[in-house]
Formats: sequence, C-alpha cells, structure tokens
Amino acid sequence: MELNTELKEDLNLDLSKYSFRRALRPFSFTVALVICLTGITSAAVSTSYSLFSAFLVLAGGLLLQAAVNLINDYADRHLLQKHTANAAHLLALNRVEQNFRIGLLCFLLAAVIAFYLVTQVGMGLLWLALLGIIGAMGYTLEPINYKRRGLGVVLVFWFMGVLMVGGSYFAVSGELTADVLWQSLPVSLLTALLLLSNELRDYEADKLDGIQTLSVRIGYPTAKSLYLGMVVMAYLCAAALWATDLLQSLWPLLPSLACVPAPARLLNADEAARKPLTPLTGRLFLVFGLGFCAALVV
Repeated sequence: MELNTELKEDLNLDLSKYSFRRALRPFSFTVALVICLTGITSAAVSTSYSLFSAFLVLAGGLLLQAAVNLINDYADRHLLQKHTANAAHLLALNRVEQNFRIGLLCFLLAAVIAFYLVTQVGMGLLWLALLGIIGAMGYTLEPINYKRRGLGVVLVFWFMGVLMVGGSYFAVSGELTADVLWQSLPVSLLTALLLLSNELRDYEADKLDGIQTLSVRIGYPTAKSLYLGMVVMAYLCAAALWATDLLQSLWPLLPSLACVPAPARLLNADEAARKPLTPLTGRLFLVFGLGFCAALVV
C-alpha cells in the first residue's frame, strides 16, 4: 500500500532534533574556536595585538556559531505547521520558534561585540562584521536561504572561513594582510567540509523532503568524491603555505592524519551507519585546526 506524502513526512520527521541542546549542536563550536584562533594566532606572530580584543573575538565567534545553529531549523517549520493539532508537532514548532528567538539574541550580542571592536580598530571591521552576520543569517533564512539553493558549502567556505579568519585578524591587529587570507585556506576548506559531511549524513532525508543541498543536487557519489578531494586539498594547501614560509612547520598537522580514515570509511556506509560522519569530521577539523594554529608559530 502506497503511503501519502503527509504520512511519509510524519514518519520521517525526527521531532527530537528540535530540542534546544540538539539545535545548539555544541560539537560545532569547534568551528568558531579554530577559525578565530587561526586569525588571532596569525596576528600574534606577525604584528602586535590586543589580548582583550582576542578574548572578545572568541566570544563573538562562539555567539555567532550558536546563532547560526539555533536558527538553522527555522526553515523546517512549514513541515510542522501542517500538523499543529498534533501535540508533539505543536511542541516541536514552539521549540523551533523559541530557538529562533534565542538565535537572534545571540546575533544581537555578537553585533554588540563587533561594534565595540569597530571603535577600537576602525570602520573596515564594521563592513566585515556586517557581511559576516548577513552571510550567517542567510544560511537558512528566506529570501536568501543558500542552503536550499545548493550554495551552503561554497558560501560557508567564504563566510565562516576566509572572512571570519580575516575578520579575527583585523579585530585584534587593526589591519588585514594578504598573508592571513592565504593562511585561512586550509581551515576554511575543513569548515566547508564539516557542512558537507552534514549534507552527506542527511542525504536521503534531505532528498525526501525536497531540500536541494549541494549533495542532493550533484548526487551522493559526486559529493563523496568532493569530500575526499577537500580533505586532500586542505593538506596540500598547508604544504604550499609551508613551502612559501607562511607556515612555520608541518609536523603539528601529523596527528590529524589519524582522524581521516574513520570518516572516510563511513562515506561508503548506509544511511543508518553514516550518522557519526559529522562528529568524526568535527574531530578531524578540531585536531587539524589546533595543529594548524601550532604550525603557525612552532
């Protein structure tokens, strides 16, 4: 017997994912930590910097990451609004809307920090901060919603990678150099990789719900090849930086190589077994990112 579309959505909708803790996605906070530390470490090596500003940059980055995570499920509310007579769906809808409001508050607090830093280093940071906040909010919010346009992986590379590293450097040093933008590339690739891993993990569910992520658009086999290619590119970029004296050493990156095989194996697993893909990619990101920051100075 063929199930109708509404019933299929009911059976496939995981209502528990709308809880505050799950929506907050604490494991993803490593992104803000590593990205901001990359900019701060680069500034500490190449120029004078403010320790207090460095603390504020980390706080602002974590708030921005929390905000992006908490508003991420807001685009799913239409799936819940059709079943408000169902108590479980209504509770999930209320949680989505509550998380969205908390996410907006996090954006506001990040903006306050950004404006304070602007008073310290100049208006150039204001434009970087505004671009970053707009880019972060546009991930799932209409009318931009570049997640459903298949642009999430590409734009996260720029907004949550290159732009955020450069902004962190600018906020603590008051200047922006081409060197730090080059230095941002390896961790920016792995930031985008973390989002790609999330798309690959949810590939079947996103395809069923009509969410046109990059992975859904190009197909699972191509997205899997892209994942492996981005891992290789991150290490090649680091090697190129070392060869051009923009990275002091490569040995701090060696421990991260041990984190590659586990998520790579899961790329060939079925949907149920693929659930740990994103946390394992997050572990790779964290170990590589901290090693990369060490490689900038060691």
